[in-house]
Amino acid sequence: MTKEPTATGDQRRSQLLRGVLDLCLLSLIAERPRYGFEFAQALADGGLDLVSDGSIYPLLARMERAGLISSYRAPSPSGGAPRKYYRLTEAGHAELDGGRADWRAFVGPVGRILDAGTHSTGERTP
Repeated sequence: MTKEPTATGDQRRSQLLRGVLDLCLLSLIAERPRYGFEFAQALADGGLDLVSDGSIYPLLARMERAGLISSYRAPSPSGGAPRKYYRLTEAGHAELDGGRADWRAFVGPVGRILDAGTHSTGERTP
């Protein structure tokens, strides 16, 4: 039986995601240049469907001001208005590399601590 997400679980996932959303966006851009709508779609396809456009666009703007990404406009394949695409700068590649290393260094110890509780005898301390 699958456990339904709780409001508290959604809040926890949202908080965790907020801390790494910039790295997720940088990683998606590293795959290929992307435009706005593609980010929410790619995140949802990856299982991170809690992310709204309202949190993506301000973060993209901050990363562009910080010099981690640059943008350019290209015609829409459907003939609509030109789309704004984002690509990584050299500083963005360096930030992504450092962020990946930080993530690995963080997730390992957290995983060990959280997994240690699964091997208990079932007794809880008061």
